[in-house]
Amino acid sequence: MHPLLIALAVFVGVVSLLNLLLVLGVVRRLREHADRISRLSPDPPNPMLAVAERADAFDAVTVEGERVSRAGLSGLTLVAVVSQDCPACAERLPRFLEFAGAHPGGRDQVLAVVVGEADEAGAQVAALTPVARVVIESMEGSITKALKVRGFPAFGILDEEGTMVTAGTNPDWLTVPARA
Repeated sequence: MHPLLIALAVFVGVVSLLNLLLVLGVVRRLREHADRISRLSPDPPNPMLAVAERADAFDAVTVEGERVSRAGLSGLTLVAVVSQDCPACAERLPRFLEFAGAHPGGRDQVLAVVVGEADEAGAQVAALTPVARVVIESMEGSITKALKVRGFPAFGILDEEGTMVTAGTNPDWLTVPARA
């Protein structure tokens, strides 16, 4: 074999080894920075009532004409408050639909509030109706005020007294408590 080819092969091998070491160093530093950033980030904001806070009284009518109220709650009620023009709501709605479909008590234990105009809420109402009792109201509506909604999406679980058991902006963060 020609000595020039051998030298070239050794050179390429050394450069490749140095490149590999450099990439491993960069990956290590990225992990360190990700850890630092995650420690600096606060817990996700709660878009409505805090855990252990009780909802004010509310009374509303679903799109199907059924009355819903805090006094009518029984068991653990899964709640979603979404807005028509909220990209995060659209992104998290499919996961909420799965979560609601598996919620104990079925559709009677799930309440969804679509904030906005009825004529623009058709797609969300159609998606939510099979798994939830759906109410369309404004940000000043009975349920949004009672739950002290401050942002979208807002997901939570209320107990039979209307006390928030768990809440967040992502249905995957909700934890259904064990019942005694």
